Amino acid sequence: MPSAPLASVLFVCVHNAGRSQMAAGFLGHLAGDRIEVRSAGSLPADQVNPSAVEAMKEVGIDIANQRPKVLTTEAVQASDYVITMGCGDACPIFPGKKYLDWALEDPAGKGVESVRPIRDQIKTRIEALITEIDAKPEA
Repeated sequence: MPSAPLASVLFVCVHNAGRSQMAAGFLGHLAGDRIEVRSAGSLPADQVNPSAVEAMKEVGIDIANQRPKVLTTEAVQASDYVITMGCGDACPIFPGKKYLDWALEDPAGKGVESVRPIRDQIKTRIEALITEIDAKPEA
């Protein structure tokens, strides 16, 4: 019988088109089913940033089929970790959640060369997050 995920993580940025999509892609790729992954935006774009898609493809992760989603109170309530990336005060706060704010440059309007360093910063933070979640004792 499959075990429940160790944690649920919600990534939030304004457009849910770049940073949060790359973060969700990395977490799903690196943690598999061990961690439940969500992403959303306070003002979702029409599509995922093509430069973010290309930058992730370079490291073997396909986020081309993802779509920006609107941030809902339910998504926040269902998550153990809420990681914001420049969404300001748009994210609702609930007790018992772990909130992290990752100050990352917005890849909107940038070419893939400018998105690569943002992608690499996200990967480093995702690896540290997985280590933190894996180290937590079972509830």
